[in-house]
Amino acid sequence: MKRHADGEAIFSQAEPADALFYIHKGKVRLTVVSNRGKQAVIAILATGDFFGEGCLAGQPVRMSSAAAMGACSLVRLEKAAAMAVIRSEPGFSALFLQYVLSRNIRIEEDLVDQLFNSSEKRLARVLLLLANFGKEGKPEPVVPKMSQETLAEIIGTTRSRVSFFMNRFRKMGFIDYKNGLEVHSSLLNVLLRD
Repeated sequence: MKRHADGEAIFSQAEPADALFYIHKGKVRLTVVSNRGKQAVIAILATGDFFGEGCLAGQPVRMSSAAAMGACSLVRLEKAAAMAVIRSEPGFSALFLQYVLSRNIRIEEDLVDQLFNSSEKRLARVLLLLANFGKEGKPEPVVPKMSQETLAEIIGTTRSRVSFFMNRFRKMGFIDYKNGLEVHSSLLNVLLRD
């Protein structure tokens, strides 16, 4: 297990894809940069998530970059070791398959969200997901520190639009800033209205 400090790079886009990672504790941000230099956040992953699984499908280089969001600890499995564990450990295989299928569903939901929802609804959905609403276990109303610029990259809008919506959500009582960013379940109302 290796510990990473806030903002520390785990791997970079275009580096060799040679290992699978498991988040033992903490959060990791995955980003991509286009040929023109535009950056986008493609995922925020948390405790219990895997990433870097492209190496298992023959991906020669990383398609994204990964960095720690706050302190985190990761387990790194070299490609050969990961393949051996998948073949020999049914429990791990089932856990990994469940994760990959769940992540595929999440990617499809993100695509539909991007295509059909307003930036306000996309922001509400991201905040609820970051607070673990709708996931097994207890929601965590306080979202880890994240800049409005990062939120804008995740939902595909400008920082000023995120600021506008965050102020609106605060005035409506959906979020609070007293002890960090606190997300209330009432934010679901934004997603439910037409």
